[in-house]
Amino acid sequence: MTRHTTRLMRLGVAATATALVLAGCGRGDGDGGAGEPAEATAVDEGAASGTIEVWAMGTEGEALGDFAQAFMDEHPDITVNVTAVPWDAAHDKIATAIAGGQTPDVSMIGTTWMGEFAATGALDPTPDLIDSSSFFEGAWETTNVGGTNYGVPWYVETRVLYYRTDLMPEAPTDWDGLTAAAQGAMDAGATYGINLQPGQTGAWQTFMPFAWQAGAEIVNEDATEFTFDTPEFVEALAKYQSFFTEGLAPTDLPQGSLEPDFMAGKIGSFVSGPWHVGILRDLDEAGMANVALAPLPAGAEEASFIGGANLAVFTDSEVRDAAWTFVEWLSQPETQVAWYGEVNDLPSVASAWDDPAIADDEYLGVFGEQLQTAVAPPSIPTWEEVASVIDTELERLCKSGADPQEVATAIQQQASSIGTGL
Repeated sequence: MTRHTTRLMRLGVAATATALVLAGCGRGDGDGGAGEPAEATAVDEGAASGTIEVWAMGTEGEALGDFAQAFMDEHPDITVNVTAVPWDAAHDKIATAIAGGQTPDVSMIGTTWMGEFAATGALDPTPDLIDSSSFFEGAWETTNVGGTNYGVPWYVETRVLYYRTDLMPEAPTDWDGLTAAAQGAMDAGATYGINLQPGQTGAWQTFMPFAWQAGAEIVNEDATEFTFDTPEFVEALAKYQSFFTEGLAPTDLPQGSLEPDFMAGKIGSFVSGPWHVGILRDLDEAGMANVALAPLPAGAEEASFIGGANLAVFTDSEVRDAAWTFVEWLSQPETQVAWYGEVNDLPSVASAWDDPAIADDEYLGVFGEQLQTAVAPPSIPTWEEVASVIDTELERLCKSGADPQEVATAIQQQASSIGTGL
């Protein structure tokens, strides 16, 4: 979902929060909650006026208020008020606002929260004002809940392979090549050939690309049942585990040591998102001469994880036309390029990547290429609970050597007990 560890979901509270919003939102049948396709109504841009209350998190919340002045200059009848919300409080704040009927007009929402909040009927279906074809397909799918789209992708991130060219002369392109490259890096002097998350919070985001690359599906076609216990998913688990059992990846890397160890040549490669470019540059600008990025090596298919954040309009908004007009403005390619210049958020609109400010960057081009095949987890109300199960089971897989088939079965049983919420 996010660019920093502090932006990971607050796992373990999702079930409680979902129960809160479902019990307290007060919306009846026909509100367009998850599992009941809803129809969007048109937006009258010409009549848009009023004051829009917007919630945004982290860096985005700090920068959006000033950035929105350009929108207000174009739309003098609309005022935008932005409230910055800390990421660690955002999920519960939104859930409580829905339960109490005190939502803002627009809010930034983590991609993996969409299913949960759409299930309450609190999110307004995306109107035709928004051009869905302009977004990366994987990003657009993060707004699809039960066949209805809610909101728009605001910014995106995906995961690629960071590797040291002095330890891996060429980027691996497939699973066998990744194993060989990791071993080659160790032969060249690295302590470990690759770093992968061995379970715990957020590990699913590193593992799931392997599952998608193997051709695994997470849910059935209508997202009512989980499909973890398949040969493709087991194959992915076995491949992921092999990096640990063969000693190519550490199971207990001390927190904070990845970046310095990588820049020192002790780790040959790792999987991460765009934020790590800046972290590595700040740590050792000269050492970046030995750092390259590449799309994730493919299995039967090419795939990576797509995350980021979406913008949603709430059904209780009394300035709906103005709210959607603002969201549409933030989705324009030129606005997305300008926003990237402010906070380095990668555009969700594909055409924005043609701008020289992004296209000419040697590292960003790799992320743009990976976004073409990046996949989002299913937008279901219970995803955070299920993700927590995957994180826990991955730790057994990587640190305790649990059998991949047994792990797949355990994930399937626990996920089925939780249900998809649709």
